[in-house]
Amino acid sequence: MDFDDQLRRYFGTDDLATIAPSTLETGLDRIRVDLGMEKDRARRFALWSLLYMFGASPDLDVAFDNEDDRNAARDFMDMMAKAQESD
Repeated sequence: MDFDDQLRRYFGTDDLATIAPSTLETGLDRIRVDLGMEKDRARRFALWSLLYMFGASPDLDVAFDNEDDRNAARDFMDMMAKAQESD
């Protein structure tokens, strides 16, 4: 999954600065629906990660049945926190 492609798919643009609040909420809702329907583990992780970056991800125990996936998500969260610290 390409990040810019996902932004265009869910928000109609790849420019975050141009996303209106109503468009943001609609796009996040669409991602949540797709996350709930997605069976492929890698795609589920990518959708969850996108939601996480927008501060809208579900809890790990809700999003992932597999402990390995929950651990990968925790690693992703740690990586994102470290990246924000270095800014």
